[in-house]
Amino acid sequence: MSFMKSVTTKYKFGAHVSTAGGISNSVLNANKLGCQSFAMFLKSPRKWDSPPLTKEEIDKFKLNCEKFKYDPLYDILPHGHYFINLCNPDEIKAQKAYTQLIDELHRCEQLGIGHYNLHPGSALKGGDIKLQLKQLAKYLNKAIEETKSVIIVLENMAGKDNIIGNQLEDLRDVIDIIDNKERIGVCIDTCHTFASGYDIKSSLEKFNEFWNQFDEIIGFNYLKSMHINDSKAPRESCQDLHEKLGQGFIGLKPFQWLAHDKRFEKIPLILETPHKDDNGYGEEIELLQWLETVDDPDNDELLVKSEELQKLGLKTRNEQQAKYDKKCEQQNKKRKVNGGGDILSQLSKTNKRVKHE
Repeated sequence: MSFMKSVTTKYKFGAHVSTAGGISNSVLNANKLGCQSFAMFLKSPRKWDSPPLTKEEIDKFKLNCEKFKYDPLYDILPHGHYFINLCNPDEIKAQKAYTQLIDELHRCEQLGIGHYNLHPGSALKGGDIKLQLKQLAKYLNKAIEETKSVIIVLENMAGKDNIIGNQLEDLRDVIDIIDNKERIGVCIDTCHTFASGYDIKSSLEKFNEFWNQFDEIIGFNYLKSMHINDSKAPRESCQDLHEKLGQGFIGLKPFQWLAHDKRFEKIPLILETPHKDDNGYGEEIELLQWLETVDDPDNDELLVKSEELQKLGLKTRNEQQAKYDKKCEQQNKKRKVNGGGDILSQLSKTNKRVKHE
């Protein structure tokens, strides 16, 4: 099934696409889904070693980009290798991750790609957050020096404890240490944002409040992309569980707000929602483009669509809510035994770290 690229949308809605058969095929797959932008892996995300890109594949990739009108400098956002953890306290493992990063940045340069998405990493159990955050920045500075032009885009995260990027302050603290700030940026994932505790759904005012926080803490000039995902898990759950748009705890309305916000018109807006096949991405791109045409967030058709999608995700939401409630209950009992307060009143302290000084 093929989807037509919109000629009227103001937004770069796209998806994470397959590179099966060669990285040049990612362009074909993106065009088939009607993507205005897209993401892909530069090589297998689950192996340390992958063969280098061939000249034939590089040339085919560039020709396909030209043919289907994708600008690699601004429309394509490769996703970093899953194994890369520049915050690892083990120096040998951190250096191995750095070698992987350099290889991927060089692949970007070979393909003419201007941006590269990276998970900040984890200090791991027992690691010193402040120290490992500085280590991350040190490696990023080194990588920027060893490469020519690729902008490294750090993603906010949903995990708890020693994961870097749960809070906007984490990303700010890394950026503060980067020497060449023209080579660093941020990707905001809507699922991660919600799961880590930020309220982007209860009202348009709350949605804008988050983005005002982002601008105040980091700065909109650093926003280079977004990952557009609903959340299977409740707010503050710190669970990185992506859901199809409208079926999760975020719901459809915040994506309608997003599709009317001029601040997001020029950047890749990438879907990473769970689908059995890529056609689901094409359908969700069309959904986002339809939301762009719905000016009234209380439009009857939008409300009907929201209810329809919420029904589809009801079972999963109920399952995840039950797990979350059980976790809170267990933590609450433990706190009472230890003389602490009720978990519900202290959840933000247990699930999220206090911002770094």
